[in-house]
Amino acid sequence: MRTVRHHLLAAAGLTLATLALTACNDGTGTTDEGAAKPTASATASTTDKPAAEKPKTEKPAATPASDNTTKPSTAPSSAKDSAKDSAKEDNPTAYAFCNGSNTTTTAQPVSRPLNHMLLTVKNTGSKPCNLTYYPVLRFDGMQWAPRPVEASHPQAVVTLNPGESGYAGVLLSAADGSGDGGTTGRKLTVMFQAGTPNSDGGASAIPALPAKGVYYDSTLTPTYWQTTADDALSY
Repeated sequence: MRTVRHHLLAAAGLTLATLALTACNDGTGTTDEGAAKPTASATASTTDKPAAEKPKTEKPAATPASDNTTKPSTAPSSAKDSAKDSAKEDNPTAYAFCNGSNTTTTAQPVSRPLNHMLLTVKNTGSKPCNLTYYPVLRFDGMQWAPRPVEASHPQAVVTLNPGESGYAGVLLSAADGSGDGGTTGRKLTVMFQAGTPNSDGGASAIPALPAKGVYYDSTLTPTYWQTTADDALSY
């Protein structure tokens, strides 16, 4: 009985020793010494100073294409005005029309030719204007518009620079008395035309007439606008 107990105690002690040894080893026959220390190479890699970086050369910012193109300087307003005036000289149709707002009109009966009157239109504005076609005449409240002398049609539009004048001759009545409905006009309205025949050219003019008025009949006929008084009275 003692022998059996002795063997049991010995076996139990061996088992405890085995368990203790197992707890101290990692199962591979190597003693577990805790967390592994980093190897020399790993330590060196972490402690070595980083290699000096090459200095970065900053590239200059790209210059916008628009900066490489020289922008034209803004022309002074006087230069722009000169350019516009030059363009108009090349294209007279670009001028404004002469009318009662930029001109003054006079009506003067003349002794020669007989029964004629001279209309004079002077540009009082600061820019050239075109005196187109012929004057549309109306004495007092007459209801008809006199037709022009077609033979007097000029080859080009009459353009008046500031201070210049244009002219139209007006046959008032037939020298032989063949005209009808003769009467004395006390008020004359001169209407202007625009770029097409019988179009409205703007403000009309009312030139002063002699105190005794102006006699006219059904032969009342104006010429087209002319550049000289002699041309205007030659029809």
